[in-house]
Amino acid sequence: MLTIGIDVGGTSIRAAAVDRNGVVVDSTRTQTPSSAVALENALQRLVDHLRDRNDVAAVGLAVAGFLTEDRTTVRFAPHLPWTETPLAAILTARLGLPVVLEHDANAAAWAEYRFGAAAGSRIAVMLALGTGIGAALLLDGRIYRGAYGVAPELGHLRIVPEGRPCPCGKRGCWERYCSGTGLVDTTVEMLAAAPGRSALAADVASDPGSLTGRRIAGAAHDGDPVALAAFADFARRLGMGLALVADVYDPELVVIGGGVSDSAPLFLDDAREHYAAATTGAGHRPLARVRVAQLGDAAGLIGAADLARRAVPDRP
Repeated sequence: MLTIGIDVGGTSIRAAAVDRNGVVVDSTRTQTPSSAVALENALQRLVDHLRDRNDVAAVGLAVAGFLTEDRTTVRFAPHLPWTETPLAAILTARLGLPVVLEHDANAAAWAEYRFGAAAGSRIAVMLALGTGIGAALLLDGRIYRGAYGVAPELGHLRIVPEGRPCPCGKRGCWERYCSGTGLVDTTVEMLAAAPGRSALAADVASDPGSLTGRRIAGAAHDGDPVALAAFADFARRLGMGLALVADVYDPELVVIGGGVSDSAPLFLDDAREHYAAATTGAGHRPLARVRVAQLGDAAGLIGAADLARRAVPDRP
């Protein structure tokens, strides 16, 4: 049996038919429309395209936003045109297939638990380091969602008192330092303090918007001192946050995913050292293993497809 997993992002939508082993057998994508009606039409077109070529039994959507605890309604999605929208019922009626919603970080964590880096782990935390920080917690093979369906928002742990302002309304949130956006902000601050030390300075001076996490990673690989310093700061902040997560959840495994994880060789070993030093009881307790995700940017749609499969357990 195949099910369809869809990762609904703010700029693009990716959909795939996925088998019971988490293997993508067919896929398609499109740009994300700006209105709710146009977005729902686009989702239907993607599903119709895939089921014209495959026998599918259900659809799972990975959504970057707050869902109700029963995962039927999108409460709020900052980059999508849905607010208090009973999306599962709307799409089920349009498609004639069972539709399951899931938070995108939860869907990615579930995929890593079923088919990737978190397989067999009893207590695992997933951190998706992208534009912000998406997070998920798995307890004995179950996704923890909290009382109202929005846990855990680890990206908004405050790690820098009175630090950088965050769109959430607080200051000093973890994702303002340990995300692709945070890495760029750190690099810009370092360039302002010492512009002559880096080849990146000319790029920023001519086109401030040209500086990206990928560009900074490339410069770091080339030995650029400011880029290397930015990644060193990133590693330190990541280790600080991991220590907080360990103090609260005491996980056996932390999986690092998201786009920034592509640059893990530049920061992850140092982050592990900072984490080990900052954890309460350091040196007298076991530490969680910290691993890079295995399924890449397909994790969200693979997880959504697998969760959708559970809605039709009677199919072979």
